[in-house]
Amino acid sequence: MPSNEQRREAAKRKLERQLERRAVAARRRKQLTIGGSIVGVVAVVVVIALIVWLTGGDDEASTQATPVDVTDVYLAGAVAMPQERSEPLPEIVNCEYVPGGEASREVQPPSAEVNTTAGAINLTMETSEGNIGLTLDREKAPCTANSFESLASQGYYDNTPCHRLVLGGSIRVLQCGDPNGIGNGGPGYQFNDEFPVDQFDPMSMEAQSPVIYPRGTIAMANAGPGTNGSQFFMLLRDSALPPAYTVFGTIDDGGLETLETIGRGGNDDPAGNDGAPNLPVEIRSVTAS
Repeated sequence: MPSNEQRREAAKRKLERQLERRAVAARRRKQLTIGGSIVGVVAVVVVIALIVWLTGGDDEASTQATPVDVTDVYLAGAVAMPQERSEPLPEIVNCEYVPGGEASREVQPPSAEVNTTAGAINLTMETSEGNIGLTLDREKAPCTANSFESLASQGYYDNTPCHRLVLGGSIRVLQCGDPNGIGNGGPGYQFNDEFPVDQFDPMSMEAQSPVIYPRGTIAMANAGPGTNGSQFFMLLRDSALPPAYTVFGTIDDGGLETLETIGRGGNDDPAGNDGAPNLPVEIRSVTAS
């Protein structure tokens, strides 16, 4: 009869094979969305939880394994996100904002030249549920911060809904930024991914495996590589996602309280996983603070 150690090693090898197969399949897919990520991350978490359940926590013989709640181990398969760029960006970067899709609201693309040493951008997002203070990071994600500030200054986000609240599996996010309110809107231009996406080899297994997107960060939603536009999501808690979404800022304590209120209200999904917020959330304005 195999020992606990042998069972653990067999389960580990099985997990590695499954992760490799997922990585190959993911590289073939051209589209990557938050919704698709939920399925993949939850699958990895379930496998890890089953390994823990099957093997127990020590080498001593046991007649009964201890079940482990998946919610207690949902970050077990994720690694910490890099804290800094491997190499700093030059002082001046030239961003490419290329035409992409029909504009939900008429706006001008931002200027292409961004000074990465100009300091953080502080904004206040006024919503129907309370204010959310944002600090945008020009050092790590200059093109994204530049675009968001430009859209905000042109009133693009004014009187727009936050159409999606994800509370399922390993992900807790509020998604906003589509004036249409259904997840298909954009500013009429697209731009490339930045930190932490550009810190990973896109063909590596690490690029397909989950990392921890920390609570209180703001990141870009997308429909695949290089499709950033206007939609973004805010993290209600640490969440496990592939490193495919540009992080471009942080949320202040008051903003986190606002997000917690929205999260407690739940969503309209019967299973409570992924749907529109039960508390209608409208962005009234985004202004400099």
